[in-house]
Amino acid sequence: MWNQRPPAYNQAYGSAPGHHQAYGHAPPHHGHAPPHHGHAPPPHSNPYQQHPYGHPGGHQQYTYPAYNPSMRQQAGPPPGIDMALWQWFQAVDQDNSGGISADELQRALLNGNWSQFNAETCRLMIGMFDKDRSGTIDIHEFAALWKYIQEWKNCFDRFDTDRSGTIDAQELNVAFSSFGYRLSPQFTDLCVRKFDRTVTRSMKFDDFIQCCVMLKTLTDAFRKHDTSQTGVVQINYEQFLEMVLNHTLTGL
Repeated sequence: MWNQRPPAYNQAYGSAPGHHQAYGHAPPHHGHAPPHHGHAPPPHSNPYQQHPYGHPGGHQQYTYPAYNPSMRQQAGPPPGIDMALWQWFQAVDQDNSGGISADELQRALLNGNWSQFNAETCRLMIGMFDKDRSGTIDIHEFAALWKYIQEWKNCFDRFDTDRSGTIDAQELNVAFSSFGYRLSPQFTDLCVRKFDRTVTRSMKFDDFIQCCVMLKTLTDAFRKHDTSQTGVVQINYEQFLEMVLNHTLTGL
């Protein structure tokens, strides 16, 4: 939801869980990453497919906010950029800098219950698509981010089987299994408690994105040490600290 109107993987972080030899096998991957970005869309899983996104009776699709005629007028969009997306980009770029910061993005994004996206998820997504490390994303980076959010929303809706607008532990366990992870219900419940910001034993859309990217990031870090692909590693204390610090520095 937007605040004006009722995700091949990156080696650092980015895509939803893909194929993991020692940790389960993910279903076939559909779709392609946006041009010049290494962030593949979330994996699909036909056994758990619900109504298509935008299907009557399903979740409302993310749409651009209504264009405000009083919005500042600038030259047309760059080649290949949709006009509606360009107008929305200009509206969100409140300081007219030509780039969108995490704070500006947070003010523009809403969950299905009309709550703002949390700041951590916004920083995470800006970091994923900020190729020049400027702290902001330009219109081309924003177009790729928009596609990524749409794909994650489709994924979220597939596993929100009770249409509550949130993902509970049981639904998250199904999602993890579909992504190819063999994880215990106890771990899944821990994830929900970690990312439950509303004390409802469930997570909203933005938290779901952050949780899944976290799992992918930590799994990638683990696999670097799991050279025999047994699912068991032996690391020393400093290696453990490095894994934690690297994870923290990604903005998760």
